[in-house]
Amino acid sequence: MRSLIGAAVGAFCVAAPALAETPAAIVEDVQGKVDGIAFMDYVAPGKIIKLGPKASITLSYLKSCQRETISEGVVLVGAEQSTVQLGEVKREKVPCDTNAAKLSEREANQSAATTFRTMRSDAKGAPAKLPTLYGTAPLVQAKSGSTLVIERTDGKEPTITVPLKNEVMVGGKFYDFAKAGKSLTPGGSYLAILGAKRYAFQVDASATSSPTPIVGRLLRLE
Repeated sequence: MRSLIGAAVGAFCVAAPALAETPAAIVEDVQGKVDGIAFMDYVAPGKIIKLGPKASITLSYLKSCQRETISEGVVLVGAEQSTVQLGEVKREKVPCDTNAAKLSEREANQSAATTFRTMRSDAKGAPAKLPTLYGTAPLVQAKSGSTLVIERTDGKEPTITVPLKNEVMVGGKFYDFAKAGKSLTPGGSYLAILGAKRYAFQVDASATSSPTPIVGRLLRLE
């Protein structure tokens, strides 16, 4: 088995492109022996992952919304899905919005003085669809030590203010509303305020509080 895995890794090393800095997927779950990979890590295209006997990993791709559960073997991370040798992979397409997983530069650079109406318009002033979350409990990527404020913009709702202290952060860089027992309203539009920046997003009308794939509720603010 080791020789087969070694051969598979060798083949991947020949075929794999140079590692890219932009992440392609996020690790949702790790079971068993998986060297160099941990829960909530980002992985880039070209990354090779070796899964030991009875080990498995779940990857959610940020661009394609593909969610993969891979058991054993060797994994080559791609741009939209993995290539797997000597193992098994189960794929499912899950609800997600790539604009929420990675907010656009225009949205990310909005100052605190910018109005919500401007943020909802495109370059020609026409209404623009907001990045959408498909779970009511966002998983927010933000810098530890800052303060996160969530404001409802289309109705009355208490403002949520969260000091992002190390002890409440998952993996040192994520704040999980589900873990904290907090949730937003299905169909609501919101501003996430982090320092001098504002990020507009909305929660899908059919979103629920039940466990949902990470990629469908991921909001990357940093």
